[in-house]
Amino acid sequence: MYKHILVPTDGSKLSAKAIRAAMRLAKTCSARISGVYVVSSYVPPLYAEGTIYGGLSPRNYRELQHKEAKKALAVIDIEAQTSGLHASTMSVTAEQPWKAIIGAARSRKCDLIVMASHGRRGLSALLLGSETTKVLTHSKIPVLVCR
Repeated sequence: MYKHILVPTDGSKLSAKAIRAAMRLAKTCSARISGVYVVSSYVPPLYAEGTIYGGLSPRNYRELQHKEAKKALAVIDIEAQTSGLHASTMSVTAEQPWKAIIGAARSRKCDLIVMASHGRRGLSALLLGSETTKVLTHSKIPVLVCR
């Protein structure tokens, strides 16, 4: 059935649920697992008159994001070991996470993306957007959404 599954993570509890589902499916299908964590591009702070901003330097931002990525991807490694599977993980920097997720799936030749959805509806979904919805809309690779 599926031979290579990509599981994106943002380090949330909901992502952990999607990771567990991906591991169960991979074990059933004897598939490989790849994990991806998308780091947002550094945006320099904008200063305006009367604004106090304690922004991070680009270097500090990269260090902080690297630690977060390592922590989130460690969950994938631990789940894979627990399930008796091997996982490869990577972090990528991108302005639009959904494009990075699809790009990672294509470059790794994945045939399924398993990801979480926060399940936002209505105005909050419209205002906040949804990376899951964008992946579903633009991906030619099948997507399994966990809630």
